[in-house]
Amino acid sequence: MSRTAFLFPGQGSQFTGMAADLYTAHAHARNVLDRADAVLDFGLTGIMFGDDEAALKATQNTQPALYVHSMAVLAAMDSSAMDMAAGHSLGEYSALAAAGAISFEDGLRMVRLRGELMAGAGDERPGGMAALIGMDDADVESLCVDASDATTVVQPANYNSPGQIVISGDALAVERAVALAPDRGARRAIPLPVSGAFHSPLMAHAADGLAEGLRALTIVAPRVPVYLNVTGEACTDPEEIRLRLLEQLTAPVRWTQTLAAMHRDGATTFVEVGAGKVLAGLVKRTLGRDVETRTVGTADEL
Repeated sequence: MSRTAFLFPGQGSQFTGMAADLYTAHAHARNVLDRADAVLDFGLTGIMFGDDEAALKATQNTQPALYVHSMAVLAAMDSSAMDMAAGHSLGEYSALAAAGAISFEDGLRMVRLRGELMAGAGDERPGGMAALIGMDDADVESLCVDASDATTVVQPANYNSPGQIVISGDALAVERAVALAPDRGARRAIPLPVSGAFHSPLMAHAADGLAEGLRALTIVAPRVPVYLNVTGEACTDPEEIRLRLLEQLTAPVRWTQTLAAMHRDGATTFVEVGAGKVLAGLVKRTLGRDVETRTVGTADEL
């Protein structure tokens, strides 16, 4: 039987002016956006709707902005077709909220905390990230081992699609990996303009604070299975979800494996809910052109 998967974007999909059209056009979306400002007790929507790119790109603002955008879109659309859900990195919290595993308000507080902690970890131990194009998973993993040493480390951070993997770690180790990559089969090796080495051991400085927040977070069984970044598999157990959200901080996002598992479990339509079209593109590159994708993130798309 054909099933529909809802996907929720992560960091990198934000854009200035995001959700401003939703606020004007849809009352349910407007309610979510107003609630976000009230919960956080500051003008998040002013950052989202405005043109200050630097403020929006600050991790502590980017993460709640993307979460709120996705939740505003969801409130304005018919989500009854959702049979399963997944989110890329930060988007995992959006997926959990969409599936009813966490409340909107609790999820918003968590992603704001997560963003603050990750920004602090980036300041504490600066690092870098790079995208490698044209290498298979095993070769990237071997490259990262060779580019790491006793004091600096780099590892796969995002398995985005076959042949597109992001690596993350200490700046020197990332630089070594980028330099070695062409001889290991990479068509391109592109350093990324990021504020921290996300999904790597360098984020360990944020672990204690995130663990404390997650211990206090109310998580219930989601209405539909949520496919988790760390395992790439479906989960409905609240305590496993709590554990994996913490592990996700320093572990790779297994997005290729997640999409493959959703397809294996019957998903033939993938709906990207929120900012941008990145995930829809990754679906096509991973599962082929015959899979149906839709993006719902603007008033026109709604």
